[in-house]
Amino acid sequence: MNHRVFALGLACLASLFSQGAFAQGLRPSGAGASGLSRTPAVTLPSTPTLSTQPRAADFIVAVVNSEPVTNNELRIRLARVQQQAAAQGSTLPPREVLLREVLERLILEKAQVQLAREGGIRVDDLAVSQAEQAVARQNNVSVAEMQRRLAADSITPERFREELRSQLLQQRLREREVDGRVRVSELDIDQYLREQQSQSGDAGRIEINLAHVLVAVPENASPGQLAERQSRAQSVANKARAGEDFATLARDYSDSPERTQGGVWGLRPLSRYPDLFVEATQTLPVGGIAGPVRSGAGFHILKVVEKSRDAGVTATAVQSHARHILLAVGPQLTEAAAAARLADYRHRVQSGQADFAALAREYSKDGSAKQGGDLGWATPGRYVPEFEQAMNALQPGGISEPVVSRFGVHLIQLLERRQVKLSVREQRDMVRDTLREKKIEEAYATWAQDLRNRAYVEFRDVPQ
Repeated sequence: MNHRVFALGLACLASLFSQGAFAQGLRPSGAGASGLSRTPAVTLPSTPTLSTQPRAADFIVAVVNSEPVTNNELRIRLARVQQQAAAQGSTLPPREVLLREVLERLILEKAQVQLAREGGIRVDDLAVSQAEQAVARQNNVSVAEMQRRLAADSITPERFREELRSQLLQQRLREREVDGRVRVSELDIDQYLREQQSQSGDAGRIEINLAHVLVAVPENASPGQLAERQSRAQSVANKARAGEDFATLARDYSDSPERTQGGVWGLRPLSRYPDLFVEATQTLPVGGIAGPVRSGAGFHILKVVEKSRDAGVTATAVQSHARHILLAVGPQLTEAAAAARLADYRHRVQSGQADFAALAREYSKDGSAKQGGDLGWATPGRYVPEFEQAMNALQPGGISEPVVSRFGVHLIQLLERRQVKLSVREQRDMVRDTLREKKIEEAYATWAQDLRNRAYVEFRDVPQ
């Protein structure tokens, strides 16, 4: 399953949208079925923010590989983060600290978008339009109403679409650079199941909520730098053990993006945390402090906020039986042209002029074409989110509108649904998905930090 909730570096991608908005990635599964990453979980503004504030004279605050970050760009992003925090009731650090954090997010985003474009990654208008429509659906409004609310917040439709395009570029870059390189072996699954059985027994699976302070260590740090960071981490750990408020310590000292939430990640299974964190905290009671513990990112101080148990792996699931037609895009066929062609197929099938399976056998570029596009029965999480979301919205017999993925454009028909008891193999597949997400999160954190280290960043005037 492509549910990426935790990652040391993932929250760096949080930008105009809610935290983790693009926290899921593409994962081709089954017979070539695929779909675009999760649509940004954008909460639309109900009242103006920037439009009520005096606009400062614009100037450059940083340069990322020759591309500027302007003061107004930073202020717009800062206002959105503040508005989101207010809506969620979250406490933010002082403005100057938050400015630096938001600036770092912008720097990482620009570095990723630049790398994506240099690597030939493109996002066509059709994919942006589908993302825009999905955002409107998530907020239960029309696209026109969404644009009206955004305009009240000084965000033009063109700017919003470009921001969506940027997020999609970053996601496709991540898919190429990180996701596709992660593998989970049968031995990994066996070890996970043994650990779960050992830790949980008949009582269920342990879940924990950790709070975290990261004292980052720069790549190729000198012995002096390393000693200074270790000393700083030990000081934070001592303060935490002495009873100082951990959330305040996280906001004051942590280099992790979770600092704005007091360093808290939320209740989740042990499998969703790095092994290093689990090993350091598994014997601690609620309220216990671990660390500093060393990782490739730096020194970590951990607090056990909560412990719980769930019932273990779900024994039943609602499965879907679908088929699809995939048209590959390229120089000879754009996304828009492919979508128009699939829309024509959809009309022909619905009007009784053509058979879906026959069209799939003749035109689909997927491995399932010989079977009339039939993908067989699939448990939740088998397909990547955009494909699965479109499929889940259908009633049996229904046909989706064209759906964009990095593999091309799909037309999906849902044939049947059923609730079944999962086989041992299907449960192992769910474990495989869980482990894969964990490995991807860890790999992404390392990759993003390396990209930031390699980027040429020149800080200019102090942000206002």
